[in-house]
Amino acid sequence: MESGCWLVALAGVDGRQYVYRVYAPEDALPADLFWEAWHCHDEGPFPRAWDLFDAAEIRRASRSGSRLHF
Repeated sequence: MESGCWLVALAGVDGRQYVYRVYAPEDALPADLFWEAWHCHDEGPFPRAWDLFDAAEIRRASRSGSRLHF
């Protein structure tokens, strides 16, 4: 199983979008990618991010750069 890099964009309560790089297998579940990024954001210094899976944008950063939007 090949590992890859994903970009996960989370909407913040301050109206900004915060993007996190998540390293995971290419067959990783979108929900797992979302929670990994959300927990990273939650522990950081930035204003709170919405914990809405539907508002997240997930993009594969390596290979084809395919985009998943939920």
